[in-house]
Amino acid sequence: MELADVPCPLATPGCVLIRTHASLISAGTERMLVEFSQANLLQKARQQPEKVRQVLDKMATDGLLPTLDAVFRKLDEPLPLGYCNAGRVVEVGPGVTDLRVGDRVASNGPHAEWVAVPRALCAKVPDGVKDEQASFAVLGSIALQGLRLAEPTLGEQFVVFGAGLLGLLAVQLLRANGCEVLAVDLNSTRLALAEQAGARTVHVGEGGDPVAAAQAWTRGQGVDGVLITASAKSDAIMHQAAEMCRKRGRIVLVGVVGLNLRRDDFYKKELTFQVSCSYGPGRYDESYEQSGHDYPLGYVRWTEQRNIQTVLQSLDAGRLDVEHLITHRYAFADALDAYQSVRNDPQSLGVVLEYPADADRAAVVRVGSQRAAAAADSPGRVAVIGAGGFAKAMLLPALAATGVRITHIADLNPAAAGHAARKFGADQAVSDYRIALDDPAVDALFVVVGHHMHARLACEALEAGKHVFVEKPLAIDRDQLQQVVRAAERSPDRLLMVGFNRRFSSHTERIKQLLAARSEPLCMNMTVNAGAIPAEHWLQDPQRGGGRIVGEGCHFIDLLAHLAGSGVCRAAGMMMGEGPAVCSDRMAICLGFADGSVGTVNYFANGAKNYPKETLEVFSDGRVLRLENFRVTQGYGFRGFKKFKAMKQDKGHRAEVAAFIDRLRTGGPPLIPLSELVNVTETTFQLMDNPFDPSQG
Repeated sequence: MELADVPCPLATPGCVLIRTHASLISAGTERMLVEFSQANLLQKARQQPEKVRQVLDKMATDGLLPTLDAVFRKLDEPLPLGYCNAGRVVEVGPGVTDLRVGDRVASNGPHAEWVAVPRALCAKVPDGVKDEQASFAVLGSIALQGLRLAEPTLGEQFVVFGAGLLGLLAVQLLRANGCEVLAVDLNSTRLALAEQAGARTVHVGEGGDPVAAAQAWTRGQGVDGVLITASAKSDAIMHQAAEMCRKRGRIVLVGVVGLNLRRDDFYKKELTFQVSCSYGPGRYDESYEQSGHDYPLGYVRWTEQRNIQTVLQSLDAGRLDVEHLITHRYAFADALDAYQSVRNDPQSLGVVLEYPADADRAAVVRVGSQRAAAAADSPGRVAVIGAGGFAKAMLLPALAATGVRITHIADLNPAAAGHAARKFGADQAVSDYRIALDDPAVDALFVVVGHHMHARLACEALEAGKHVFVEKPLAIDRDQLQQVVRAAERSPDRLLMVGFNRRFSSHTERIKQLLAARSEPLCMNMTVNAGAIPAEHWLQDPQRGGGRIVGEGCHFIDLLAHLAGSGVCRAAGMMMGEGPAVCSDRMAICLGFADGSVGTVNYFANGAKNYPKETLEVFSDGRVLRLENFRVTQGYGFRGFKKFKAMKQDKGHRAEVAAFIDRLRTGGPPLIPLSELVNVTETTFQLMDNPFDPSQG
């Protein structure tokens, strides 16, 4: 754990920038995350057996070293803590019309002096509710959503299993609904608070039997419902919850407990069981949370935002009292001490962080490093826009290996920008990419952001007089492509590079050498076991990701064109018929090249995870080359060549970046001519414009 200095976020479209006044530490969720982070590797593996299986599958396809790199990269990712925030709006982003500067709001922003939060995850705080009370609103909405699923009615009898913050809020909400409540816990202080709220209690720490108590309380009828707000690995709580329910009772899980259910428990009584999802409908729906597409009230009465609003109204009306739940208050500068209290003090419950009035709003944090100082006099200075998974996994390590000076790392996620800047020795972490764009000391920009922004940022960089390395794809539609072409033609002395890394792999170079003396065109077959991703994933969205053929398939079209040494002149694709939600990521592509070569790209998302992801076969002059997963190249019919195997998987990322930095320093033509970049990009558009769907006849 660390208290990190990161850039102030921006009020992007659909978001508001909030100056935090108070935030609440979620003793259950956050303590669990902190304890997991401090566990050793074996303990982490035991807690996540499904992740171990993923690691073994990746090891089988990619090899040991790339798998270890991926595992340790994931474990190194910073995770901002907190989701219960209250503060004042200082700026509203474009598209936000119902909040104004100066409004007090509760949100799911993390523990930070400044937070940028989508409008759908904010709610206005009534004048009668203090900031520290408002910081309970999001946690209260989690308890409220569990109640909504349980559907309590006036006079019913409910058990709340676990009297932590969530449980105590649930007790009050159930009492406000006219229900009788029995609270179960092993902490006497928390049970006393439950009794203050009008609940009966069972102290399991002193030998209390919750099942017997519930039966006695209901005169043998069984309770109407059980709300589980506890955190435990044991399956015993689920078994006890089923035993104490009446026939056709309801059990709702809000916390985290073992779920090896006993069929007999549920069969004889026809019990219903449901897991509650966080704040309510809309949670984890990107179109709702990020794009602001609200659900119509007439069809979805209670969304996550409306649940937060309801909790705030209950606080204002006095139906919900959180003052007596606050046990500790810490200054934000002492946040690490606050977490020690949460972990080690059994009496801690509501731990509130209080924020200073003079927080710095700078969008720049100077990091600096010995590596940056060593690179100060080397020619070429670069900035990186985007600090997501790919940038940190591939691009930034490759850049660091060249010794080039990284002046800025920019990302809308301040924690990601700050972590990447410190890890890779950049001068500055920034939340606004324009700071790097306007810096005359920056020679080149690396664009590693969402696909829909590639073309715009590439144009801005060229117009600012910078060289540009843009991750694939270059553009996701023809209008964007034409804009980039015009910008490149206006800046003929600037390098424009697209991240088609596979043509720079040592395997690709070896294949090119082996085919150099060929006497006929090539026949090539590329099989891509792409793996399934959800239909709602941003990459599948034509407006954001361009779809997988435009966004990823371009890699393999470029690779075949590079091997043929010739551009695509004919292209046709056939996608799978009716069945999957997205058919275009199950496409067979046939390509014809100007030199007479032919190639197929079978881009399939429905294969097994432990099958090689990428397999290339090249037929020419009575010989065959087979490349598997950029780990092994085998030759058949070649005199003096049978196999080439690199030390580890090599998809060309490091060689590609090194070549670009060398060209930046020494000058020369683009590594990939603009005409080739346009040819590949245009080919992907044609495939998506006119794919043949066999279901249509």
